[in-house]
Amino acid sequence: MKNENQIWIAFRSAFPYTVPILAGFVFLGIAYGIFMNSLGFGAIYPILMSLLIFAGSMEFVAANLLLVAFNPINALLLTLMVNARHLFYGISMLDKYRKTGKKKWYLIFGLCDESFSINCTVDIPKNVDKGWFMFFVTLLNHSYWVVGSAIGGIFGSLVRFNTEGLEFVMTALFVVIFIEQWLKEKRHHSALVGLGLSTFSLIVFGGINFIIPAMLAILGILTILRKPLEKVEVSV
Repeated sequence: MKNENQIWIAFRSAFPYTVPILAGFVFLGIAYGIFMNSLGFGAIYPILMSLLIFAGSMEFVAANLLLVAFNPINALLLTLMVNARHLFYGISMLDKYRKTGKKKWYLIFGLCDESFSINCTVDIPKNVDKGWFMFFVTLLNHSYWVVGSAIGGIFGSLVRFNTEGLEFVMTALFVVIFIEQWLKEKRHHSALVGLGLSTFSLIVFGGINFIIPAMLAILGILTILRKPLEKVEVSV
């Protein structure tokens, strides 16, 4: 009974943090379902892909890969390029996912940009089980994407409109998450490092190729500055 109560408390604590994701994921998921439908795929395809792959932008890319000759090497390399940032997310979550038991396997599978943003930055209340909190954040975000994809896949044939630009919903969502984190922190060293290195990489490598160099640079600089930054935070 006590365990069930802890699970329920964790669910109630996690849900409010995922509400902004709900709006973005359902809306973009519907666009994805409609997109799959426009390519001639039945509703089962976007539903299963969202349930089993859960890779956001890569699912849009995968839809086109299903229409061309099977080339697993190209598919693998393309997937690594599109989702390479998850390598860095995973490294930074190693400590967070410790002592989460079997839930860790789903947390690894369900790691996405939005779940990472919440689980990495939120201050989990002391009376809430950390493992269950992160599990429900991940599960809720996953379910929002699947529900949106299902709606778009099922009713996509009834809708005809230009979906160009809908992906900006997620960009706007990240801006909101960044602003909230900025307002929450007293010191902004990490955010400024991230902004500075991302801008530099964008200028040097261009809009298509800047993500991986930026992530490598941010990881390296923050690793070097970790102890000095921690001392600054403690002294505040």
